[in-house]
Amino acid sequence: MKKAWRIAGWTALALAVVVGFAAYKIVWGKPFTLNLLANRQMIETLVRNPELFTQVGIADGTIFDHHSGKLAAVGVAKRDDDYALAERFLKEVHEFDRAKLDRQEQITYDILVDLEETGLSYKPFDWLSSEGLYPISPMFGTEVQLASFLQSSHVVKNEKTARNYVKRLEAMGGKLDALTAEMQRQAKAGVVLPISLLEKSEAVIADTVRPKPEENALVTSFVTRMKSAKGLDDPLKAELERAAVAALTTGVYPAYARMSAALEALRPEAALQSAGVGRLPDGAAYYARALREMTTTDYSPDKIHELGLAEVARIDSEMDALLRSQGMTAGSVAERVQALAKDPRFLYPNTDDGRKQALARYQQILDEVSARMPEYFRTLPPTRLTVERVPVSAEKGSAGAYYQPGAMDGSRPGTYFANLRDTNEIPMWSMKSVTYHEGIPDHHFQISTAQNLKGVPLIRQQTLYSAYAEGWALYAERLAAEIGMYQGDPWGDLGRLRDEMLRAVRLVADTGLHAKGWTREQAIAFEVSHTGMPETEVVTEVERYMSLPGQACAYKVGQLKILELRDRAKLALGDKFKLKDFHAVVLENGAVPLTLLDKLVDEWIARGGGSA
Repeated sequence: MKKAWRIAGWTALALAVVVGFAAYKIVWGKPFTLNLLANRQMIETLVRNPELFTQVGIADGTIFDHHSGKLAAVGVAKRDDDYALAERFLKEVHEFDRAKLDRQEQITYDILVDLEETGLSYKPFDWLSSEGLYPISPMFGTEVQLASFLQSSHVVKNEKTARNYVKRLEAMGGKLDALTAEMQRQAKAGVVLPISLLEKSEAVIADTVRPKPEENALVTSFVTRMKSAKGLDDPLKAELERAAVAALTTGVYPAYARMSAALEALRPEAALQSAGVGRLPDGAAYYARALREMTTTDYSPDKIHELGLAEVARIDSEMDALLRSQGMTAGSVAERVQALAKDPRFLYPNTDDGRKQALARYQQILDEVSARMPEYFRTLPPTRLTVERVPVSAEKGSAGAYYQPGAMDGSRPGTYFANLRDTNEIPMWSMKSVTYHEGIPDHHFQISTAQNLKGVPLIRQQTLYSAYAEGWALYAERLAAEIGMYQGDPWGDLGRLRDEMLRAVRLVADTGLHAKGWTREQAIAFEVSHTGMPETEVVTEVERYMSLPGQACAYKVGQLKILELRDRAKLALGDKFKLKDFHAVVLENGAVPLTLLDKLVDEWIARGGGSA
């Protein structure tokens, strides 16, 4: 049944695209329906961005596959072409009369307009790259994301996808050089990485090229995946492995060396840079724009900063009460948490065996919470979620954990990745909360539900908005506590509160860095003093805010909005309120801006609750 749906789903999409193109030509330049237009625009976007096409996962290795051996362009021409495409897409959407559309079509209309207007709002900042703020950075830089993408997203299932993997490796050197050129262009416009991001970028590059090419994970992971691919005999596998090694030897490694040299040349300028984007040309306006995109609200930096301070105070009080109930009274909350983080009772050995134990525990947590989900959700993911280790080559610059969505054609399942670079960074009491956030009932549920929506265009099945997705994930962390997943586990509940504190601190630190002139060291000190997290982990956190302004504010802003809407619905509906139905309203319309989610919940309340 599952396989049949995936085949039928892809066939329907392919037909929709074909019909969409035909309709576009026949009916005075306008498709028959908004859904057809949305699908055509989405496919056009994916074709222009081959890595995104692969991540969505709807055509790899099929007759429709004309992308998976390619990489997207980098540079000003690509950026400006994207702006032109957004302008055309927006004009096409505006040809429809919104008032004549049904409600689901109106939601699609609003999302399409919002996405294109948001993208175009960055046009005044001519120093921006096609890759965003910084084309090269230790966590979100394309030079890091590209290597991770090839190892974890490019599926190798047959000869075509295997050869396309090699083609991408062969194209990788050129793309890395284009990133270096973009960084150098930005430097001439006064946009240079702060020194800590520059040094960490150099360290990540050094780690990437330290192994011999044949021992690099870009090759060894490829060799491993070829073992289970269909139609590959041993001579062909050996041929493709040699080609992969040659691509790294002649293209990828030299390009990384040139990138590292270019970074080093910028070191004197980088040393003069402050941490926040306020230093950049029109930096305050840029940050306001980033906040609007990431939170899908019009909240000012000052409002978000004050909201964060209030949440920090509330959560600190709850953590203090819990710690006192366990007999821990001496020192600040952060100091007590720091002591627990070093307590040998809660640490796995920092060895390969200890890492295996941690992975097994993560999987146990996933399976336990999964068994409870039918009580609270009417739509459940079709497959069991599994946990894997973050690729070793990407561990240093990666977050503690993340979720990678499954491919829509079923070729790659959704996967929860845990960073095991140092088991001393993951005390056992912290493991439940992060697993609920990245896995169940958080990102896995939200993304799987969206991917399986019926009767909506492809873009409605994607995760589009950080405030919605991360707000849901933080809401779901709290939901896990509300349904008793921490019963008899006060230390685990402390981990939940510590993680919620982190999201509250983010509101303060992100706005502090980018709007209030905080230094990197001020932000680190503030976060350590309130979360009790290890300084090494906090450094990664703060450098994340420096690399992607505003995104860290999405979590708390989104969670508070969802909780506000739930309280509103409970008050209005009384005995008619059902949690399953509320969750359906939030999840079964796909990812939407918070302003639109507010309207959807109000409409549901006006209908008297019940099925969404």
